[in-house]
Amino acid sequence: MRGDNQSFLGDPPKDFILLGVSDRPWLELPLFVVLLVSYILAMLGNIAIILVSRLDPQLHSPMYIFLGHLSFLDLCYTTTTVPQMLVNMGSSRKTISYGGCTVQYAIFHWLGCTECIVLAAMALDRYVAICEPLRYAVIMHRPLCQQLVAVAWLSGFGNSLVQVVLTVQLPFCGRQVLNNFFCEVPAMIKLSCVDTAMNDATLAVLVAFFVLVPLALILLSYGFITRAVLRIQSSRGRRKAFGTCSSHLVVVSLFYLPAIYMYLQPPSSYSQEQGKFISLFYSIITPTLNPFIYTLRNKDVQGALRRLLSRTWRFCRG
Repeated sequence: MRGDNQSFLGDPPKDFILLGVSDRPWLELPLFVVLLVSYILAMLGNIAIILVSRLDPQLHSPMYIFLGHLSFLDLCYTTTTVPQMLVNMGSSRKTISYGGCTVQYAIFHWLGCTECIVLAAMALDRYVAICEPLRYAVIMHRPLCQQLVAVAWLSGFGNSLVQVVLTVQLPFCGRQVLNNFFCEVPAMIKLSCVDTAMNDATLAVLVAFFVLVPLALILLSYGFITRAVLRIQSSRGRRKAFGTCSSHLVVVSLFYLPAIYMYLQPPSSYSQEQGKFISLFYSIITPTLNPFIYTLRNKDVQGALRRLLSRTWRFCRG
């Protein structure tokens, strides 16, 4: 037993124990069902969005290029965490290897940071579409969209790389129990047995840059959009303009509010009990809801889905 609970300061554990809801065993079965159903819906919804944005010629505008990448991010987001959670909830041995844990939080933070920038790019697209409609095609040309997407992915990777390099150096002094559903950087910092001021400061600076700066750009864009929409004389025109933005605003709120709570406080002081359920929300509930939010509010996507289903049905019937 001593070997399980104690190790040398610099010797990382072979695996971690993910508590999840082990202290509430009555929650495991209903939560397992919710996660499984949500994961299936997230997979189906996001794959459908990716397919229609790629295959339907009417959805090749910049907005749907960004939406396709957002759906791909959500697809990867859920796949990074949910299968491991389902395995652990269906097993008495709720562990993840040290290497698996490192890969999980590396990919999770890469995708999260990338999504911040993609959402900001989508806000820019809406700003140009509403405030500069005559110059939209000139400003939001395809190479610019591809450059914005590349910047998002590369920035996310850079952020994740810094976090991983700092986190893998933390000693845990034999501590193996993570009070979380999956591995993420704040939980790893909390588990460490040494002074983590450097990690706390680095995480705070990176989060401030990759979360608050895109959020500020989104809010600034919608400030200009609101001013432009209020100048529209027709109430029908105002409703249409606001309708094109409402889906994006809902998605931004679902993504940013939990992220701000989780990452804009020192990891050494945040409540793990609350934090793990908030992590659960933005790792599975938000990616599940996003395709339905865009589908319910967007007639173009609805039409593209109907055309895709019609072609698929004709193909299956031969």
